[in-house]
Amino acid sequence: MNTSEAISATAVAALADRRLDWRHKAVPATANGTTHAGFVAAGHPLADLQTPLLTLDAGALQGNADRLASWCKDHGVLLAPHGKTTMAPQLWAEQLSRGAWGITLANFAQLRVAREFGVRRLQLANSLTDPHAIEWVAANATAEAPILSWVDSAGTVSVINRTLADSDSVLDVLVELGANGGRTGARGVDAALDVARAVAASPRLRLVGVSGYEGSLAHTADDAGLAAVRGYLAQMRLLHEQLLAEGLYGTDSVILTAGGSAYFDDVVSVLSPCISSRSEGASQDSPRVELMIRSGAYIIHDDGFYRGISPFSRDGGNPFKAGMHGWARVVSQPEPGLAILDAGKRDLPVDEGLPRPQLIGPALGGPMEPLAGAEITAVNDQHCFMTFDAGTTSVRPGDVVRLGLSHPCTAFDKWTLIPVLADTDNDQTVVDLIHTFF
Repeated sequence: MNTSEAISATAVAALADRRLDWRHKAVPATANGTTHAGFVAAGHPLADLQTPLLTLDAGALQGNADRLASWCKDHGVLLAPHGKTTMAPQLWAEQLSRGAWGITLANFAQLRVAREFGVRRLQLANSLTDPHAIEWVAANATAEAPILSWVDSAGTVSVINRTLADSDSVLDVLVELGANGGRTGARGVDAALDVARAVAASPRLRLVGVSGYEGSLAHTADDAGLAAVRGYLAQMRLLHEQLLAEGLYGTDSVILTAGGSAYFDDVVSVLSPCISSRSEGASQDSPRVELMIRSGAYIIHDDGFYRGISPFSRDGGNPFKAGMHGWARVVSQPEPGLAILDAGKRDLPVDEGLPRPQLIGPALGGPMEPLAGAEITAVNDQHCFMTFDAGTTSVRPGDVVRLGLSHPCTAFDKWTLIPVLADTDNDQTVVDLIHTFF
């Protein structure tokens, strides 16, 4: 691996040589055997594809990536996008080219994908307890190509110590603070301090920061939700200050990391004072402190959950733009006011809200008009149930519906290949294909 690169440009570019076939459900049968590069060069219009379909919008992806990169630079914070959202090295490369520190992943399999594509800096937002994973990280992490992971219990420390008992490796870890009702993480500052002390006593571990995930504590941007998030972040700051006071960090450069795509502004508001602590009279022996957010969904954004909760939507300014859409065809209109579409849970995300009908037209890639009053009321494995006002709206078998979607994390995992349109609203030429590796 070339450690001067944030990601291997050669490995990413080689995706353009891949041949398209029956394994890629977004690809029409007429393109079987064509290379990725050849398909894109042909300038296929949306009309050449088929339903069900997920597409991306090139302008939205670029604008969203630029927007958060600029915001992080302005606020003096690092960005390590959560790569599990897309599992798309091409999109990771876009994020890294805009200055991202590295890529965050959720499990061992994802780490292997990222390292295969030459991602230099990796963070596992999880604890290492599988011996195979521990041994792999120990063998693959270097000073030039680090792999950070999290610990939230003395039991995790013991597992790593046992696994690496005959090794000279030292793994860099962050102590994870959780909260009651949350997901992983030590429950409270005192418990997290005990974990940090166990790390400091371990010959196989080095404590390099504090981690957490505020998104599991709230699902809204109302006063109660924001209070829960900010209260949790204040506890993260307290934990960091106590770790400093006890001298438990094992490095001269410390990372504080939190922040998904819903509350990254609150993370920076509460924790950014920690960045400047050294210049405000702290001991010269104190480590340098950097703040890192891990937003992943922002580059895609959506027409549902994130549209409602993203800081850029809440602040009344310039929101991110939805970069994904679903396309489904009416296969049956069995009752007045009911249409059955040919896309289901195997094609579209439903866990953060059902798809939302936006437009309808007689053909994919043809003229469409707003589909006012229509609603997706249920979704099966392969079908959507769409209700509409039969008195004012005409829906016929063969019609195509454009759908707004919610939650990119559970949209991408349903597609091995996703066409990118130049501009979903104005220029529906396929300008790229995104490969995913779930």
